[in-house]
Amino acid sequence: MSAAAEPDAPVAAQGSEPVATGALNLRERAAQRDRVVRIVLPLVILASAVLAWEVVVQVNEIRHFVLPSPSLIAVTMVKDWSILSVALGKTLSITFAALAVAVIGGVGLAILITMSKWIELSFFPFAVILQVTPIIAIAPLILIHLDSTPTMLICAWIVAFFPILSNTTLGLNSADHNLRNLFELYGATRWQTLRYLRLPAAMPYFLGGLRIAGGLALIGAIVAEFAAGSAGRGAGLAYRILESSYRLNVPRMFAALLLISITGILIFLVLSLLSHLLLRKWHESALKREN
Repeated sequence: MSAAAEPDAPVAAQGSEPVATGALNLRERAAQRDRVVRIVLPLVILASAVLAWEVVVQVNEIRHFVLPSPSLIAVTMVKDWSILSVALGKTLSITFAALAVAVIGGVGLAILITMSKWIELSFFPFAVILQVTPIIAIAPLILIHLDSTPTMLICAWIVAFFPILSNTTLGLNSADHNLRNLFELYGATRWQTLRYLRLPAAMPYFLGGLRIAGGLALIGAIVAEFAAGSAGRGAGLAYRILESSYRLNVPRMFAALLLISITGILIFLVLSLLSHLLLRKWHESALKREN
């Protein structure tokens, strides 16, 4: 009986290989289809909404100073690009400068907070106060004492600072306690524990806070530009929106608003890509599932 059964074993093993390969191919095709749908479906919805907007404006003959059509907004963006591009550059410079300062200050203060309970008790409440205070109320007060550019930078920094501080602090405190005890058992210093254990553990949290802070820095810069523009001292996209509203140049208003939206989307996508590239080889949130 055993001799007769032995030739069947390799046959069964060989027969299982095409089944496993077919299942793998099915999973790959399903994953590829999901990726395509994830990209194509929002684009189809967006194109349908824009087309419906264009049709409503054209059919009802709505005047351009009431509601411009998407085609007119696109033409205006091309025609006024020399003006809008300068304003976009100003807004981007404020946004990225504020984000850089928020990263340096937020990560640095988070490290100090996790290293000393006294620093946390001393400074963290002030960070919370800055976060919950409406930035639109702070900007005019800062404008009294500073020029428009420092005001916009401070306002954008205020709203971008807290997510990085909060998320990084949470990540530093989320390091595995058993590993922290192991580091202490082997006589690691506090800075060695910070470098080799707590900072890597905090990286996903920091990157999550960075994605939030990127959009908030843009929002803070826009809000500060509105305040500065109301005082006649603006230069960014928000100032162009105010200027266009005063002149009833509604297509340029929509073009500037469209640029702000596109900028925010691109900032989020770039920071999401950065997070994926940094985490894809070792963290569970970015690893591909095998089943």
